[in-house]
Amino acid sequence: MGPYCGPPPSPLDWLSQWNFDPVVMAGLALVLAAGFAVPADGARRRPLLAGVVVLAVLFLSPLCALTSALFSARVLHHLLLVAVAAPLLALAWPRRRVGSPALPLLLATLLFWSWHVPSLYEIALADTGVYWLMQLTLLGSAMMFWRAVAATTEPAVGLMAVLAATVQMGLLGALLVFAPAPLYAPHLATTIAWGMGPLADQQLAGLLMWVPGMLPYLVAAAWLARRSWRTMAA
Repeated sequence: MGPYCGPPPSPLDWLSQWNFDPVVMAGLALVLAAGFAVPADGARRRPLLAGVVVLAVLFLSPLCALTSALFSARVLHHLLLVAVAAPLLALAWPRRRVGSPALPLLLATLLFWSWHVPSLYEIALADTGVYWLMQLTLLGSAMMFWRAVAATTEPAVGLMAVLAATVQMGLLGALLVFAPAPLYAPHLATTIAWGMGPLADQQLAGLLMWVPGMLPYLVAAAWLARRSWRTMAA
């Protein structure tokens, strides 16, 4: 069936490649409706709106088409999904039961690494059903992780979980940066029009994971460190 986001665009036409999939738009509308149906203050509705906007950018804007051409754009898409949209939605639907973030961290890490195994990645780009399985499992597991971190009554435990998530993100980024050859077959012939070879595109993807991809986790770690300090001071 080809990539869900369509064939790889050229630099001349990619900004016109908007995706008006009615199923996706209906899904985003349902997320908004579900969030507003629950009595909540602005502190929960603002992250809900922001999270839905991020999801709209990921799946409806020309960024979706760009991910068919560049692996670095796909990695940017995944980073925005798990490190921006997921924590925003986690704030909109906070976890009521306190539990350890260890298991959600393990699950989110396993899924994130698995979907970046070249063979699984190639299947996800070739089949729309597998593509959406990838997106939903990445988002769902990341939300579980962020909800567990936000709900913990021991900020130090949450801090260690976030730092562990930061390390695994940086490690995967480093592996992509230092890989001696391109790993992702769907992008072997789609990057030249963008002025880079597939290896350079892969290295850029690794750098995105290694540096900006770690920033949301470091922000969360700083917030948790502040909470931990306040707890100890009290």
